[in-house]
Amino acid sequence: MHKLILKPGREKSLKRRHPWIFAGAVARVEGVPESGDTVALCGAGGECLALAAYSPHSQIRARVWDWSRGGARAIDAAFIAERVARAARARAPLLAGDGTDSARLIHGESDGLPGVIADCYGDTVVLQLNSAGAERWRDGIADALARLPDVMRVYERSDADVRTLEGLRPTNGLLRGPALTSPLIIHEHGLKFMVEIEAGHKTGYYLDQRDNHLFLKHIAVRRTVLDCFCYCGGFALHALAGAAASVTAIDSSGPALAAARANAQLNHLPQAEWIEGDVFQLLRTFRDQSRHFDIIVLDPPKLAPTAAHAEKASRAYKDANLLAFKLLNPGGVLMTYSCSGGVAPDLFQKIVAGAALDTGVDARIEAWHHAAADHPVALNFPESEYLKGLVCRVSA
Repeated sequence: MHKLILKPGREKSLKRRHPWIFAGAVARVEGVPESGDTVALCGAGGECLALAAYSPHSQIRARVWDWSRGGARAIDAAFIAERVARAARARAPLLAGDGTDSARLIHGESDGLPGVIADCYGDTVVLQLNSAGAERWRDGIADALARLPDVMRVYERSDADVRTLEGLRPTNGLLRGPALTSPLIIHEHGLKFMVEIEAGHKTGYYLDQRDNHLFLKHIAVRRTVLDCFCYCGGFALHALAGAAASVTAIDSSGPALAAARANAQLNHLPQAEWIEGDVFQLLRTFRDQSRHFDIIVLDPPKLAPTAAHAEKASRAYKDANLLAFKLLNPGGVLMTYSCSGGVAPDLFQKIVAGAALDTGVDARIEAWHHAAADHPVALNFPESEYLKGLVCRVSA
């Protein structure tokens, strides 16, 4: 087997079972592994510590498949199928009733499948492969997903920017099962959403916000709600279903707003005020118009994919939160989120606290929000916790 020999002392994180080996930790490569090949990770003294997928083009030079010390088991189709089945079993309770038929089935390293994302939308699984090892095992992963109960088709959406860091080109298309012949409709807490798996954001929908959507529904009754970066209406529709007094929803994408309107009609809900435009500009316009709201949701797209982007992203996050605080009625609630992996939870809290201070409002945190339970965080891999949210209430 090909081997990656680590520099002295660089095996410490591996012994703590962190699944990434960076290029700077590698002393030498024994053999000539190709992209996605399985390699043995060895300490400076030659001790084999784990089996991993090799990625010659990425700064993350290897991602661990298994801590089997090089001989206990092979990384093969049976191994992949076992990991896929195990991940699916863990999600089964989330798909049993409660008016929800969609969940993340595989969450990358947290499920022992580095770079693999699989989201279940009813009978359709959308697969995203973001690492060289995942790319190598595309067929095995697709076969294992197709064998799961109630799965009719597997569609690939491997078009995330991170693939370029692995030397991989984007690829989309049907992998298993029949093509869709009608709109794909999913159910979340009893609400219906049309999901565009071929061209929508991420894999088509934001499953990670499921629990936070429901939180808004519970507090929205008779409240005026502003939903910023609304996409296809996850927060807005839950607010409408929660008997909000009014809902104003903003997104820069016309097609996303059209989908949100259609979803409201699909559920026979009152229509919101749907506004297409730049959120930052519109928040300033609302400020100048002296418009105010009881609840404001800020759920922007990823602004800092890595820590290197954190400083620039911090300014944008602070600007949005500062404007939102200015638009809240006394006693109002700000639900503010960051899905940027490069912005740590403590930094995000400092950003929001700074925005409140500069606005001159007295605010307190009433809840921390995270991704839903189908997006688990491995104890040995804190990087898998990317979504963080604060529920802040200003003084009356």
